[in-house]
Amino acid sequence: MKWSWSAFGTQFEEPSGILELMRDLGEALAGGDPDLCMLGGGNPAPIPEVEALFREQWQTLARDPSRLDAVLGKYDTAQGSPVFLEALAAYLNAKYDWGIGPENIGITNGSQTAFFYLFNLLAGGGKKILLPLSPEYIGYADQGHGPGMFRAVHGRLEETGPHRFKYRMDRAALEIGDDVAAIAVSRPTNPTGNVLTNDEIQTLSDLALAHEIPLLIDNAYGAPFPGILFREVKPVWAPHIILSMSLSKLGLPGVRTGIIVADRPVIEMLTSVNAVAGLANGNVGQALVGPLLGDGRLDALCREAIRPFYAERSQRAAAVWEEALGDSVPWMRHEAEGSMFHWIRFPGLPVKSAELYQILKRKGVLVVPGHFFFYGLDRDPPEKHECLRVHTAMNPEMTAKGIDIIARTVRGLNWSG
Repeated sequence: MKWSWSAFGTQFEEPSGILELMRDLGEALAGGDPDLCMLGGGNPAPIPEVEALFREQWQTLARDPSRLDAVLGKYDTAQGSPVFLEALAAYLNAKYDWGIGPENIGITNGSQTAFFYLFNLLAGGGKKILLPLSPEYIGYADQGHGPGMFRAVHGRLEETGPHRFKYRMDRAALEIGDDVAAIAVSRPTNPTGNVLTNDEIQTLSDLALAHEIPLLIDNAYGAPFPGILFREVKPVWAPHIILSMSLSKLGLPGVRTGIIVADRPVIEMLTSVNAVAGLANGNVGQALVGPLLGDGRLDALCREAIRPFYAERSQRAAAVWEEALGDSVPWMRHEAEGSMFHWIRFPGLPVKSAELYQILKRKGVLVVPGHFFFYGLDRDPPEKHECLRVHTAMNPEMTAKGIDIIARTVRGLNWSG
């Protein structure tokens, strides 16, 4: 039967990058191919210390039947667990002296859901979300109810060394018209691993404050947790900033727990949307992580296990790229300053990245083609069809094998035209 969908429903009939990504990941995982090089997606890597701590937390919870029954068998408030909200506010104040209370924190069913709510609460109907550093996260691209919600500014490409580059925010191109409802950025930036400097964040904060619009910062990989940062930065919050955090990259993607730190009216609005859309949020993630906030265990986990793990995997993958590609073809790798990805550009690539993605998939390597990350721009940049996002943090042997297949495949293309 062919249903007649609403305008809202019709939007989801269209293909999207995030749907293709999640479908490929799901099929790959279901297939169980041991030889598949899983270099796509954003699933956190299995880290023994992380898994051990959360198993221990689960066992502690299970030994307290009344608490376990409450976590599994009762709805919490639409804002989140009061115990968790109190603990998180105290934790953030102790670290950063933000002066927030539980009323400044709301829980959602993952940070992806939070951004879907926030973008559509703030923009639409001609109002825009400004993305000041493109390329930007694939998961935002199709979240607007209706077309044309995003306006993006392409980053300035700065070469930083042999086969290396970095996108810099083009401050001169940041125009805040009456149609801009909010500014949004990820830090570290997914897909490139770019980390906006403290000065760049201050520039965006000042712009937002001057134009009386919010600045949304997606902090899914950032400080204080999970802390997948390879350079020191200062987390910021103020009443005009909406800061998103997540438990996913800590190693708990299955509990779907997003965290929003914002001014009280924003939290009240999100709480209302939560109640209407889903009654309440999951309890498990809050119950597992809450006890770790006050005794230093969470900070130690991030400092001693999570950050070093991802830094080492990134450095190891960087060495493999150099060995596998050398100077055989034109290529560049974005400076890996955070997250779990390498962003690779092949200037003059003889085929589009979408076609290269399909070729690699047939060879048993899953990556993410880069064109999905360039949206909201007035015109396509030269590298739109020349880039791949590559997950570098899984099994090192499989990562090296996948990079080698990518290198041999690219070298085998007809570069002479």
